[in-house]
Amino acid sequence: MNENAKSREHDISQPLDRLNPDERMKAESDFLRGTIGSGLGDKITGAVPDASDVKLMKFHGIYQQDDRDLRDERRRQKLEPAYQFMIRVRLPGGVCSTAQWLKLDELARAHGGETLRLTTRQTFQFHWVLKDRLRPLIQGLHEALLDTIAACGDDSRGVMCTVDPACSSMHAEVAALAKRVSDHVIPRTRGYHEIWYGEERVATSEQEEPFYGRTYMPRKFKIGFALPPSNDIDVYAQDLGFIAIGDKTGLRGFNVAIGGGMGRTDKAPQTYPRLADVIGFVTADRLLDCAEAVMGVQRDYGDRKDRQRARFKYTIDDKGLDWIKGEIERRMSAPFETARPFHFDSNGDRFGWVKTEDGRWHFTLFIENGRVSGPLLDGLRAIARIHHGAFRLTPNQNLIIAGVAEEDKAAIEAVLDEYRLTEQAASVIRRNSIACVAFPTCGLAMAESERYLPGLITKIEAMLGQKGLADEPITIRMSGCPNGCSRPYIAEIGLTGRAPGKYNLYLGGGFHGQRLNRMICENVGEEAILGALDQAFTKYANERENGERFGDFCIRAGMVREVTEGRLFNES
Repeated sequence: MNENAKSREHDISQPLDRLNPDERMKAESDFLRGTIGSGLGDKITGAVPDASDVKLMKFHGIYQQDDRDLRDERRRQKLEPAYQFMIRVRLPGGVCSTAQWLKLDELARAHGGETLRLTTRQTFQFHWVLKDRLRPLIQGLHEALLDTIAACGDDSRGVMCTVDPACSSMHAEVAALAKRVSDHVIPRTRGYHEIWYGEERVATSEQEEPFYGRTYMPRKFKIGFALPPSNDIDVYAQDLGFIAIGDKTGLRGFNVAIGGGMGRTDKAPQTYPRLADVIGFVTADRLLDCAEAVMGVQRDYGDRKDRQRARFKYTIDDKGLDWIKGEIERRMSAPFETARPFHFDSNGDRFGWVKTEDGRWHFTLFIENGRVSGPLLDGLRAIARIHHGAFRLTPNQNLIIAGVAEEDKAAIEAVLDEYRLTEQAASVIRRNSIACVAFPTCGLAMAESERYLPGLITKIEAMLGQKGLADEPITIRMSGCPNGCSRPYIAEIGLTGRAPGKYNLYLGGGFHGQRLNRMICENVGEEAILGALDQAFTKYANERENGERFGDFCIRAGMVREVTEGRLFNES
């Protein structure tokens, strides 16, 4: 990205003392270097001692955390928290080679508590990494041609791409474009290479970040590519979504959707989730120009005083969609074409074996909440040693063993059987569930999520079975806080943490991510959650129409009012 720095209004027209502290921190960071290098060498503490460095490390894909299960006990013993780090890998489109998988497995066993976490944005997270293990782990990733650049921070996050095997005829082309966009929009600072790879610093100037400048983006910026009819990436939850449009001759281009985002803050009605608006169509050759123009508008006009209102969705609502669209077109030097017809029918995964038109087999493996450890870790390592295709991480925290040749299928099946990876009694609702990590590692968590949702689903499964709804696909998502990493606000059943054991309950989202839900219970425990769901399921079982989805029924039956736009989400 090389747009002239003079277009960055936030760099030339707003004095830093009028901006929020994070903007000043970025501007004074020496392009994300800060004092991270010296902080890593501090042997007195398990933390990075400078608070600004902790924030800057997010741009390097690293979150400083501590074991919250031990926090109170260590405080009583007058010990510092049990600091450790989460590292997130940049993996455009969720495509991973078998060699890369084996390296990730090796690093997880050596430095990451013998576990990998598959995320809702199609990448890997390492948890439980100690400070002195950060450089060895990142250097190990580098050996596998992987990095963690821009996996967090105020920049373009990991770029997503549909992985549904049924879309594989165009998948390779769109996945390649997703990687090209990812490589195009990451920060250019050489600070990452100096700190983590030990490279020498060369002379730098303002041109070290020709697009981002000194203060990068106002907040994180998320991009995703969807291939209809699968909306597995939840394209309407992206700041910038590209919806692939093709015909018998192949890929024609993309419908462009802008302004999605899930994060909100409880008791702050000026914050809300929002679905993206489709504003037009671009041909594939204009893709990079479009991405750069959209990001440039948000870079220049996003709120840099109030971080709660700094996401692109608020910029659009404050400026107006028509104005934003016109500004994007001005920067592209061409108008959008009229959006092309498309349709989505799901945002879930197809499990088991699927054969595609190229004669290849793909096996989608259910991985509850994306946690890979124990026999599952061992079994996938065994598969990676014999598999000649690739792995694809799905946006629903599952894994596709992709591109299996006919002659190799039996060998893969034998390993799946040996490690009992196919012996899954996962119900339909469990397979349509997502949870964020939450406790004990996430510093933002207010309530359990990954550790709690499986048990809650067991109770919901019994309820559905009693009402004859066991085979009805219903999406359910849980986050340990209102930030919405599991995209709960577009689920048919959404739960967000408020305090230990307490959640907000939402109903009425769209089955394939096309509609926001609405809160029906605030700050309630399990008994109230199950009671509300029991009433809703009973009504659904008795009054639903043929083929009617649960979320659609909740609105038609008057259990919740439809949310027509994000700004109305918090209305009672």
